[in-house]
Amino acid sequence: MNLLFKIGFLDISIVNIIDITLVSMLIYQVYKLLRGSVAIKIFLGFLSIYLIYLLVSALRMELLSIILGQFMGVGVIAAIIIFAPEIRKFLLIIGRSSFLSNENFLQELLFWKKRESQAFNINPIIEASKSLSGTNTGALMVISSNSELKFYAESGDILDAVVSKRLLVSIFNKYSPLHDGAVIVYNGKVKAARCILPVTERDVPAQFGLRHRAAIGMSEATDTLVLVISEETGQVSLAKNGKILHNLSFQEVREFINDYLSGVDIDEKFEPISAYERQNLKRTRTSNV
Repeated sequence: MNLLFKIGFLDISIVNIIDITLVSMLIYQVYKLLRGSVAIKIFLGFLSIYLIYLLVSALRMELLSIILGQFMGVGVIAAIIIFAPEIRKFLLIIGRSSFLSNENFLQELLFWKKRESQAFNINPIIEASKSLSGTNTGALMVISSNSELKFYAESGDILDAVVSKRLLVSIFNKYSPLHDGAVIVYNGKVKAARCILPVTERDVPAQFGLRHRAAIGMSEATDTLVLVISEETGQVSLAKNGKILHNLSFQEVREFINDYLSGVDIDEKFEPISAYERQNLKRTRTSNV
């Protein structure tokens, strides 16, 4: 063990430094995952009790140590039950960021197939978005570059139809039985319509309705680009990795979709939800002056 220095009776080594750094990073990531939800208060409560347990154990307060020790033993099981949605989201994030989650990689690894480009003609999506936006027709489109999203596709009606402007406009027509939900677009085809998407559990600005919440939630759970058209304003938004860009021009939408399908990293171009809260606060203060 490579000893770096000593603090009293403690021997600090390189392994200890790495261990502390990794634990700090893990706690920070857990905090980011729980931030803005009720679960963060429960987590802080568990953490406080655990720190008290360590303190009374160090002070050799045997009776209190036994009581808190029994509570911590049951508390682990209780925490798994309470934090089940957060644990699921954490595992989804890890699975999404893993190279093994890429279906194309698995095909290359198992079958030695040459990777095919998933880029396709997006003109039908852009033209349909223009028509839907012009008539203030709400729409929700999930665009995937590396997965058919079978789990979410099976929650709706399987179509497996070539993407076209008329198809998308007819799906989101308010009189269509398929309009309530999202469409999933993969490799130039509408895989399914009327799909149910996970809704984000974070606090979002009031200007974002259920479609925007579902778009953010889907982008948190999967590596997809989600297009939203507001039914109230006709404005077009894109969601990616739990972040969103609001009120985009169609040229911007075209560029973002092309970059995403071409494998360009566009995550840094998206703004966190908190940015809209700050903008709304600035507007409120300006209007009050």
